[in-house]
Amino acid sequence: MKNTHVCPKCESKNILHIPGMVRAHGAGNNIPAGWTILSAVKVSRYLCTECGYSEEWVIDRDDIKRLIEKYFDIE
Repeated sequence: MKNTHVCPKCESKNILHIPGMVRAHGAGNNIPAGWTILSAVKVSRYLCTECGYSEEWVIDRDDIKRLIEKYFDIE
């Protein structure tokens, strides 16, 4: 939905973008990437306002690299 602006479930074009955010105490839509909240990676949501289907995306490529460094090979 991020790229096509069309819902893959119902084909609606009514897509709402909800930006990721980082708030105090880890609130917001984010992924921890370090020891403090300042290092959290924002996760944006795309929501179909017709059927309710949603997707989550990490938009920033540098943030993706940081997540790979932190979480790759963790068991």
